[in-house]
Amino acid sequence: MDIWYSEHHTDHVKLSIKVDRQLYSNQSDFQRIDVFETPEFGRVLTLDGFLMQTEKDEFIYHEMITHIPMAVHPNPRHVLVIGGGDGGAVRELCRYDSIEQIDLVEIDPLVVEVCKTYFPTTACSFDDPRLRLYHQDGLRFVRNCHNQYDLIIVDSTDPFGPGEGLFTKEFYGNCYKALKEDGIMVNQHESPFYKGDAMAMKRAHARIVKSFSISRVYQAHIPTYPSGHWLFGFASKRYHPTKDLLSEAWNDKKLETKYYNTNLHKGAFYLPNYVETMLREGEFDE
Repeated sequence: MDIWYSEHHTDHVKLSIKVDRQLYSNQSDFQRIDVFETPEFGRVLTLDGFLMQTEKDEFIYHEMITHIPMAVHPNPRHVLVIGGGDGGAVRELCRYDSIEQIDLVEIDPLVVEVCKTYFPTTACSFDDPRLRLYHQDGLRFVRNCHNQYDLIIVDSTDPFGPGEGLFTKEFYGNCYKALKEDGIMVNQHESPFYKGDAMAMKRAHARIVKSFSISRVYQAHIPTYPSGHWLFGFASKRYHPTKDLLSEAWNDKKLETKYYNTNLHKGAFYLPNYVETMLREGEFDE
């Protein structure tokens, strides 16, 4: 008998992935955590039934949420990651010798432990001496931070459940205050394709624009995320994501990546017309 994991992307569309076996299932204090072994995508992590990452395509998400801002900021030394308990963003950040401290705020300690056990190639940098791990609510944590970080990465789940507070005006305003005078914030920005995701994307963009003078959106193709077309937000107090791109300096680091490069960096900010239209509409809706 075939076993399939299925996730509804809308009431009329679902993604189904054939499963060889279920490796883990447990209910934490915050959410249900499941790990599946699949023939096509390797190991798959789901939270409350929603797919968070797969071994086959996680590199796309994690490279794009980290290397984009790291190639723009000239000297990022102190970084805050909110969410990201799978360790993927931390793994990419730890490749930069210039970073002195990474604060990771993940509300659910069980997510970290599960990923260490079942996703060792993603959760491979938790023993880096520059990392400080806090099991706290990200919204509350950032309220008490002022002028501390060069970069904030909001590696959140979708805007409901434990991740709901990370899509509010208050949260983005507190991130602004937590950044230094030339700080950058990036966030996962949902998909523009299906109506429900697009509404969340528009709201997030409208709220970020209220706090940051420079706010742009960029894209990547992530096969297992709804529609495969995924967006990220880039918000900054000083640096423009393409005009201030330090291509030569980043390329001189000779970091091996499977998705990101500095040519793609520039192209990722050229969005389809329908997405640009929705972003402009969102700015007026709030």
